[in-house]
Amino acid sequence: MNKILLHLALGLSISTASFYSASAQVTPPQTAPADTTHKYENPTGTSSAVKQPFLKSKLFKAVAIPAVLITYGAITARGDAGINHREKEFVQKEFRPVSKGFDNTLIIAPYFELGLVALAGVESRNDRINTLLIIAKGEAIMLASTFAVKYLAKETRPDGSDNLSFPSGHTAQAFLAASIVHTEFRDKSQWYGVGAYTIATSVAALRMINDAHWQSDVVAGAGFGILSAHLAYLTHRNRWGRKSIGRDIGMAPVYFGNGTPGFSLTWRPTK
Repeated sequence: MNKILLHLALGLSISTASFYSASAQVTPPQTAPADTTHKYENPTGTSSAVKQPFLKSKLFKAVAIPAVLITYGAITARGDAGINHREKEFVQKEFRPVSKGFDNTLIIAPYFELGLVALAGVESRNDRINTLLIIAKGEAIMLASTFAVKYLAKETRPDGSDNLSFPSGHTAQAFLAASIVHTEFRDKSQWYGVGAYTIATSVAALRMINDAHWQSDVVAGAGFGILSAHLAYLTHRNRWGRKSIGRDIGMAPVYFGNGTPGFSLTWRPTK
């Protein structure tokens, strides 16, 4: 019996020794040499920014909807023909003209909403100075683009008063203001934008009711207004850092009579 146990002990010790010996002799896997053929393409070692697809880019999101509206307006801009003729007959049958002073004033009503909401203490996306800069830039883009197209298109108005019908400048102005209101307060509530766009759509309808524009004019005008606002935001960089400024400045649209809109500014100095 002792001989059997001795043989088992010797066998186990030999097997264990053989196992550790084999483990010790196992060589680690060889790593492939580093590829240095492109080492100078990015010498700083920082990862390059991944370029977004065009359909997901800010530029595409800014121009997609306005481009559809402007294209539709341009395709249907045939004067008193096609869908313009049908819509004119429908509007004249269902509605009566109203005072043109009403739609002349209503075009800046979204700015009244912007001022009242800001004065009520609702913080906008940008501070007031930067919002004013965006408004000024958007107005410049809108006026330059719409009047350039007006003089190039030479579309006669439905009432025959002149040949500056396409696109509707009143509609472009209203939708520019509505887009700014929507962008500034959409993080607080979507209803601010809904109210502003409802006003802008009313302006477009009034321009057709008053026989001042064709349907193609107001659709394209809406596109020019929205596009101007989007481009103003897309190109705006002058933010003076991250510190919010201009909260002590009050802004409110005013109406001076005789179709003359404007703005009033108030400044409350801080200690």
